[in-house]
Amino acid sequence: MHRLFVALRPPPPIRAALAATMDGVAQARWQDDDQLHLTLRYIGEVDRRIAEDIAVALGHLHGSAIEVALSGVGAFDKKGRTDALWAGVTPHHALAALHRKVDHALVRLGLEPEGRAYLPHVTLARLSRSAGFGSEIDLWLAAHAGLASAPFRLEYMTLFESHLGGEGARYEVVERYALMP
Repeated sequence: MHRLFVALRPPPPIRAALAATMDGVAQARWQDDDQLHLTLRYIGEVDRRIAEDIAVALGHLHGSAIEVALSGVGAFDKKGRTDALWAGVTPHHALAALHRKVDHALVRLGLEPEGRAYLPHVTLARLSRSAGFGSEIDLWLAAHAGLASAPFRLEYMTLFESHLGGEGARYEVVERYALMP
């Protein structure tokens, strides 16, 4: 089985700016440079034949390069505890349109449509159960609330395979697709 997702990778200077925020929350599992991405669509586990069909279908999508900027930070909560810290990007409309294109292509292959609302973001840290409470998170959110960048272009969409391990996930590029200028 192959655990897949479709994402956009920020350019190196933006990833460096994101890395500069990664401190100050004990027990946070900060993402490394190879893990920093903006998910367009999580796919999940599929067999080899479906994985190959997905790679072909994504190659037939037409999309334009997208210009966005970093815009603030936030946290995802699960059952009353924070389980992830993230950086936001704006504007959302072009990202949401590309997300819909990817989702429709996957639905045509027989996959279930995305069930969650799409919120473009870059995950910066995952938090263990014991780290999911407390003032450290509030202090980190306040310290980085003004995170912003100059506009930058996202020129490639990438199909990734995620390999889970004891040290967290490792992402492997399956295929890269150029977005038209």
